[in-house]
Amino acid sequence: MPLLTVERMVFVGLGAAVATIVFTMRTMLTQVRDEAEIKQQQPTTQYITQDTEDSLKVSTLHTLLSHYNFAIHEIASKIVLERAVNDAETLDHLLWGITRPDYEERMKYLRTLACLTDAQNMSKFNSPRAYAAFVRSLEHCITDRAPLDKLDDKDFDEYGLRDMGEKICLMFIAQLMQKYGPEQAIQAGLVEKWLAKQNWGDTSDERTHNFFQYLYKTNRIVDIIHRIQLCPIGQRALAKAGLIPKSLAEDFQVYTTVHVETEIIDNDRAEPTPRHREQSPEEQRLRHRHREAMVLNDGTRPFGRSDIIEREHDSPP
Repeated sequence: MPLLTVERMVFVGLGAAVATIVFTMRTMLTQVRDEAEIKQQQPTTQYITQDTEDSLKVSTLHTLLSHYNFAIHEIASKIVLERAVNDAETLDHLLWGITRPDYEERMKYLRTLACLTDAQNMSKFNSPRAYAAFVRSLEHCITDRAPLDKLDDKDFDEYGLRDMGEKICLMFIAQLMQKYGPEQAIQAGLVEKWLAKQNWGDTSDERTHNFFQYLYKTNRIVDIIHRIQLCPIGQRALAKAGLIPKSLAEDFQVYTTVHVETEIIDNDRAEPTPRHREQSPEEQRLRHRHREAMVLNDGTRPFGRSDIIEREHDSPP
């Protein structure tokens, strides 16, 4: 019995020793493996500063523009566009290009100009040179699509069928007018060189009627006309071009005031009538009472005679 007990103790001791050795070796090997592992460093976020952008050469930007990575390609495109819009010589060249008679060449410059322009850098085109270039480009658009269709259909809005080059120019002019007013565009000849050359009709009365009728539509051209009408020099330019009667050039406003004493509204026609001079204060007071009116129109249709409710002449004041 004592011999068996000693043997058992020996086996137990050997088993414990083997287990200890195995555990120790495993632990040591794990530590060696962890120490020998090459850990990949996390990339640090780096931002492109303005100095870095300015230091990039043209050849480098050309390489980045052809890169397969979309993010790199997009960043390179933004850098190129920002450089172009901040370079006066480049803008002058683009403005020169949109005045070229050749259609394909002109469209190439117009698309480039539209691509690099946004609301933040629109101020760079608020100059007489830029307005003159846009008006000149619009003149070429008239030549490209001659003969012009007569604008006598009150129910059909033909703006969607106009050429893309003309739409781009009108987009620039409309945004510039909205931000800086219509004066410079009018001084550049927008009314007489482009607007008056639209086919409004053959006779003076037909041109005036079709022009008034066109204002009931909703497109960018109508927006531009409305801004021109709100400007005194714009009203004079429209009257000089024969688009509105000269008698209304000083006080003509569309959709804001109905001049009952100077306009006879019959369906969709508006014809001016002469203003009568007051002979006495009493006649002036009576005329002021007689012309008082209330206009009821929800904006879904043009103004008409049925929309005007005039005060009765024999009603008490």
